[in-house]
Amino acid sequence: MSEADQPAIEARGLVKRYGRITAVDEVDLTVSPGDVYGYLGPNGAGKTTTLRMALGLIRPDAGSVKLFGRDPLLEGIRALEGVAGFVEAPRFYPYLNGRCNLELVAALDGDGAATRIDEALDIVELSDRARDRVGGYSHGMRQRLGIAGALLRDPKLLILDEPATGLDPAGMRDMRLLIRRLADEGMTVLLSSHLMAEVEELCDRVVILGRGRVRYEGSLDELIATTGGRYELRTTDDDRAAQIATVQPGIGDVTRAGARGLTFTADEPAATALSVALGEAGVGIAALVPRTATLEELFLRMTEDDAGLRDGGLRAALAEQPVEVRA
Repeated sequence: MSEADQPAIEARGLVKRYGRITAVDEVDLTVSPGDVYGYLGPNGAGKTTTLRMALGLIRPDAGSVKLFGRDPLLEGIRALEGVAGFVEAPRFYPYLNGRCNLELVAALDGDGAATRIDEALDIVELSDRARDRVGGYSHGMRQRLGIAGALLRDPKLLILDEPATGLDPAGMRDMRLLIRRLADEGMTVLLSSHLMAEVEELCDRVVILGRGRVRYEGSLDELIATTGGRYELRTTDDDRAAQIATVQPGIGDVTRAGARGLTFTADEPAATALSVALGEAGVGIAALVPRTATLEELFLRMTEDDAGLRDGGLRAALAEQPVEVRA
């Protein structure tokens, strides 16, 4: 298999332990070229630890991880060719301006990186602030400058760890638009985020980690589709509608939804037959809406038993410090 056909990230049986704590427990994941891949999990679920193993920053206790078929532990810096981004937060010299910071990054990268500074600043819409000191940048501007620094490497895989955290609504919108534009241009993006709406809008595949284990990995559409078959119904006479729905073939789990309305489970033909039955009984339908769970609801359902881990000692045990991914 040629390098172009290799997964951007492929982890198999990945394990990392810190004393008695297993931070990452038999994690398998596959990020294919062209994916916008959502990387989800509560605090302490092992997301950052997994990323660090993928980038060769820490050594796994078991398993393997490869970037475009290359193992960072075996091939060192060569394994990071075509890979850029940041883990937790990009770091810059606050007393230098944005352009000077990027020039320093480009000097480390070489390979024509300096020639891409203007283009990178333009992509992240910081050209007009490039001569200003980074110490005066807003949080959102520093995040965008971090992406600009990553783009100097002309990456095939961009790893972004919580890029919209701490941004105001306008900054979140701008970050989403930027990530969407990069993905539309063919870049593979791994997006680690706590913002479910952001992931739901941007990503086509996701992995959900809980207590260091994979709770789900695959298509986002397929995950949400598994929750289909539930409907919300509002009528002119909800009491009568509930009586009819309860005895109607194919209708299940009829539940009152607050002061007004019902919910029930059914396939599409059964829901259609119910609407006919309600009409024949003289019950008017104000709304009949199929409902699927949101990604946030599914995420909480899969990780709701992780509250103790989030509040417990894993973060202290790991003592993780922000690391910028540069190679």
